[in-house]
Amino acid sequence: MTAAATTAGLSPARRRRILTLALPIIGGMVSQNVLNLVDAYMVGHLGDVALAAVGSGGFLNFVTSAFILGVSAGVQAMAARRVGEGRTHETAVPLNGGLILALGLALPWSLFLYSQAELLYAVVTEDPAVVAEGVPYLRWRLLAMVPLAMNFAFRGFWNATDRSMYYMGTLVVMHVSNIALNAVFIFGLLGSPAMGAEGAGLASAISTFLGLLTYIALALRHARPEGFLHGLPSRETLVTMVRVSVPAGLQQFFFAAGMTAFVAIVGRIGTREQAATHILIQLLLVGVLPGLGFGLAAASLVGQALGRRDPEDARRWGWEVTRLAMGAVLVVSLPAVIWPTAVAGAFLHEPATLALASAPLRLIASTLFMDTVGSVLMNSLVGAGDTRRVMVVSIGLQWGLFLPAAYVIGPVLGHGLFAVFAAQVLYRLLQSAAFAWQWRRGAWQHIKL
Repeated sequence: MTAAATTAGLSPARRRRILTLALPIIGGMVSQNVLNLVDAYMVGHLGDVALAAVGSGGFLNFVTSAFILGVSAGVQAMAARRVGEGRTHETAVPLNGGLILALGLALPWSLFLYSQAELLYAVVTEDPAVVAEGVPYLRWRLLAMVPLAMNFAFRGFWNATDRSMYYMGTLVVMHVSNIALNAVFIFGLLGSPAMGAEGAGLASAISTFLGLLTYIALALRHARPEGFLHGLPSRETLVTMVRVSVPAGLQQFFFAAGMTAFVAIVGRIGTREQAATHILIQLLLVGVLPGLGFGLAAASLVGQALGRRDPEDARRWGWEVTRLAMGAVLVVSLPAVIWPTAVAGAFLHEPATLALASAPLRLIASTLFMDTVGSVLMNSLVGAGDTRRVMVVSIGLQWGLFLPAAYVIGPVLGHGLFAVFAAQVLYRLLQSAAFAWQWRRGAWQHIKL
């Protein structure tokens, strides 16, 4: 069955169901990007050293926590399956397991990383001033890794149970509190000492804990009848959580590490190329947000359909969400296709660097709607519990094909930034094709959760 055939009859009710799930998720993700910009604006008043320290620390926190965040996939896949099975009194049992798993994994990992913060900074910078300001910032972020992992477990649960508005609302609470706390701790308002970059880390840590408290309050109010905190999950539940979550976590970790390796490879071509790449990646991450949001919605819809023992409906949801997501991404990426220099010029002010970035940006933007096929169907497979195959495809294509090819094309053969990004686009399209083939093949329909 083709994608066109399965989406041709998309009804208003099904479209409304998709949008109701996806739009709050996308809104939450957009708010995170806005928060990052606000953080950069506020810390930027302290100078380049502080900005570099916070930027490097945030990136290190992202890479080191990526594995832990895979717990969200396990919670979402299992909870959505319980919804579809009609076992409403058990839908929060996977959440209980996810919270235990988050605590067991994140606590020792964050304490170990806390003790190694200086060595971590040595990976991304050799400037002692940046390290001096960045280590205290990173340590505050690392101390919040347990609530961060638990927050992602709650995200998986709310999305799986068609309550993504709770996810978005909690993010708004976190972001508003983080902005206010930034002002207090960075600049020393309300009697607080001016902590500079370290204050930004403390503000982020506190807001993460506030997010967890908000999630717990919501769950106590709305999820107690569904099994929230009603006893410990069974050994079978925890084993299934590990089986689904660990491959998802590894996939996220290697993806984040692969992005780091890609920037390092471009750095061997030249400094201007690396500066342009930083902006191109940030714009790419903004462009893929609709696809990721629709993908998380698809994961819930697929899991619920499989719980109802209706694999054909699950297959339809995958294709239908893909269709809507492609249209949304096409609209978002169109300005960069038509005016790439103007879009990149908002961030790059050196003419030579801007000239390097314009053509790759147009290439990325013009193919982003096809990349969305991979984003949605990858998450659809995760929603079905097929995280191991997702991990193999993702890591295999990125580390086995793209990164070696980028190194040969760029630093070895000297073909420049456009050629390297052409390889990146090709790799992403191959990944989309691989996930589409896996979805069409249908082996995911037989996974038991």
